[in-house]
Amino acid sequence: FVLEEATVESIHRAFAGGELTSRGLVELYLRRIASLDPALHAVVEIDAAGALAAADRADAARLELDGAALPPLHGIPVLIKDNIAAAGDGSGRLNATAGSLALVGSRPARDAGVVERLRRAGAVVLGTASLSEWCNFRAPGIPAGWSPRAGQGINPYVPSATPCASSSGSAIAAAANMVAVTIGTETDGSIMCPSSFNSVVGIKPTVGLTSRAGVIIISPRMDTIGPICRTVSDAVHVLEAMVGYDPRDAEATRMASRYIPKGGYGQFLNIDGLRGKRVGILRKDFFRFAPGSIQEKVFRDHFNTMRKMGAILVDNLEIPSMKVINDAVQSGERALMLAEFKLSLNSYLSELASSPVRSLSDIIDFNNKNPVEERMAEFGQSYLLQSEATNGIGPAEERAIAKLNKLCEEGLEKIMRANQLDVIVAPGASAHSLLAIGGYPAITVPAGYASNGVPFAICFGGLKGSEPMLIEIAYSFEQATKVRKPPILQHSVI
Repeated sequence: FVLEEATVESIHRAFAGGELTSRGLVELYLRRIASLDPALHAVVEIDAAGALAAADRADAARLELDGAALPPLHGIPVLIKDNIAAAGDGSGRLNATAGSLALVGSRPARDAGVVERLRRAGAVVLGTASLSEWCNFRAPGIPAGWSPRAGQGINPYVPSATPCASSSGSAIAAAANMVAVTIGTETDGSIMCPSSFNSVVGIKPTVGLTSRAGVIIISPRMDTIGPICRTVSDAVHVLEAMVGYDPRDAEATRMASRYIPKGGYGQFLNIDGLRGKRVGILRKDFFRFAPGSIQEKVFRDHFNTMRKMGAILVDNLEIPSMKVINDAVQSGERALMLAEFKLSLNSYLSELASSPVRSLSDIIDFNNKNPVEERMAEFGQSYLLQSEATNGIGPAEERAIAKLNKLCEEGLEKIMRANQLDVIVAPGASAHSLLAIGGYPAITVPAGYASNGVPFAICFGGLKGSEPMLIEIAYSFEQATKVRKPPILQHSVI
């Protein structure tokens, strides 16, 4: 059994062949984390005792079933982002802090909805992954991947490069083979961007497909929970385990449950999935590369590959009002996020079994009283202050919602319908706001490495519920190109 680049399938083959146990796998990952994380800062907390106990239960179940089929995530270690509650057996071994010292010692009453589903699927929760503090919503200008709990997350390919956006630790850990699979969250770019910069696969599901209950989120309109893994197939296995109705996030999960296909998502891992698909290339505002650059050549080659695989490429498409969409103030996105964040955070805090803070106001006070640890003189907390000044969803927020809805209808939805597209394609995470404001899904897949070694991705996006189409296309592309390569850690980090 080879740990580096291990997949869910290769792990299960090793389980079945007697080469590996779930306990042994957890121990291997614990050793790798101990070796790499002092340099990478991808992990906040580890629950070694809880993970080993869960692994032992998985091993016992495997022996008892004697070769019977088990769920794909059975016995597989997973790291969850540090804004996702994991109560475990009720002892609250893992803090969910969104990277903030203010929430250290808080104890959730129960697991987040997605964690409950992961555990039911047999996954072993190993610990929490680092992130940009408060999901990058404390103040502008704070480095991506920094939090007072974990320090500065490091890109394992090029340490001087950004790890990008708030699910940075999940992407770093997956890229550096510190765990089998990871979970991230996204409001606007936080799965797509770190997946791109760390050469891993990220699935940003349709909003509501995965429950946000027990998760510290910014915006119920935009926030979604999704997998960050090394392969499309692994990400699909994780997605499959997480989706479904949750009474604690009833409205969104009820609406999105209609999109879950009968027979699950695994059936769409189709190597010939590009054939006959209409793929829209958002050329203007997105594919802006220097003539002769690696990116220009790589995407030209990828488009040729997609054509050879039978895709129908519709080129030179343009989204109206893209400048407005990419400006959070003009679009109304910022105003809505500020109001929704206060409501969402105060609701999350009110449900904790115990916590040193119970409101956004308490957190602001904590930061003021701990200015050195929270680097207040350097960063401040302007978004937190602006959010605290809001008073729920009023006329200004209703106007913002109406404007965002119009931008969606006249933007992505119109161009998809007018050109009869199955998906749109964009480089890296460049379409993050376009896809965020309507709660649309996306899959990012490794596409290449720039001249300085920094990874970049290709993003396939679509309308709500288009995950089956996205999976077919992303998997077919991945299998035809096989771009991902692991970071050379002994050279770049250790």
